[in-house]
Amino acid sequence: MRLIATLYERYFPRTHAQGGARFPRACRASGPAAASRRCAPRTASRSRALRGASLCLLLAACSSDHRTVLTVYSPHGKDLLSYYEKAFETAHPDVDVQWVDMGSQDVIDRLRSEKANPQADVWFGAPEEIFERAGREGLLTPYRPTWANAVPAESHDAHDLWYGTYLTPEVIGYNSQVVSDSAAPKDWDDVLDPKWKGKVILRDPIGSGTMRAIFGAILLRSMRETGSPDSGWAWLRRLDAQTKEYTLNPVILYQKLGRQEGLITLFDMPDLAMLQERYHIPVKYVIPRSGTPILVDAIAIVKGTKHPDIAKEYYEFVTTPAALEYAANHFYRIPVRTDIPLDSLPQWVRDAKQDIKPMPMDRAVLAQHLDEWMRYWDGHVRNGK
Repeated sequence: MRLIATLYERYFPRTHAQGGARFPRACRASGPAAASRRCAPRTASRSRALRGASLCLLLAACSSDHRTVLTVYSPHGKDLLSYYEKAFETAHPDVDVQWVDMGSQDVIDRLRSEKANPQADVWFGAPEEIFERAGREGLLTPYRPTWANAVPAESHDAHDLWYGTYLTPEVIGYNSQVVSDSAAPKDWDDVLDPKWKGKVILRDPIGSGTMRAIFGAILLRSMRETGSPDSGWAWLRRLDAQTKEYTLNPVILYQKLGRQEGLITLFDMPDLAMLQERYHIPVKYVIPRSGTPILVDAIAIVKGTKHPDIAKEYYEFVTTPAALEYAANHFYRIPVRTDIPLDSLPQWVRDAKQDIKPMPMDRAVLAQHLDEWMRYWDGHVRNGK
């Protein structure tokens, strides 16, 4: 399946811990970041001598490149990251961009573990709530981009620790070969209809910034309406009872949704639009009538970066109007910047900006409680606990 071939690498980060990984034929840079991306260890099936010889050849190949390595942690996927890698390296031939693609929660966990000896320079992508936590934990360094005045106040940190790049609305998706447009759920509560029992398939929310945002929005809605999260927990328990499976990564979610192993999902609009328009997977989406959480996807410079000047240049490079327009037209991203003409953006972005009703999201409450809420969900709600 073309989609799986294209997206597989996106959701299996190239790390030292990944079992069964193999050396590539060549490696362009040495160091932990390069090893994580291109120099994963061989399987143990060959002889020690052969492994040693291969390692020597690999190190020789890696050491032949004397460019400055810029390391980027990001959940944005191979296609987008590869495009910006090549474009930035063309403009900066003395720089070798090395990206490590992993989930949003995985990024902050990795930055925490590396705090004493940072390995990354730029963090490109994750919901603002996760960046808020990273800022409080001292993982980010301030930088005010040249376009700072072109984003709303709520789309950046007050102390310039992070700035929004893309807007990511959360929606209800469905397999359009089986579910008609008229029968598809039109709002969050419709997903709890008994007719969808056992037909809902979701991305595991523990490692997914998208799912954490949706669950957080349900709990915040409960607090606004009743002063307590209790009705939100009741809602999530009912959703859990409807759910057939929580997939480990989005590729599996897309695969199972396309094969009708699940008919309904909750996920982000850009990814579902990509499945529908680029890969022709029979998936459509509905923007919930009552409102939807809109994540502000952000960018930041990692505290302790070894290359602050190059990190700033990359930060600026991927957030120019031209770069954001390209991301909108080719990678299904909605730019945060308000100075980009609407007529330069694809029709689905213009429609979304007109049709979406933002759901109120208290960023401070989410930053304070979302980790705690997700631990409670995992221990007391998942799979009917």
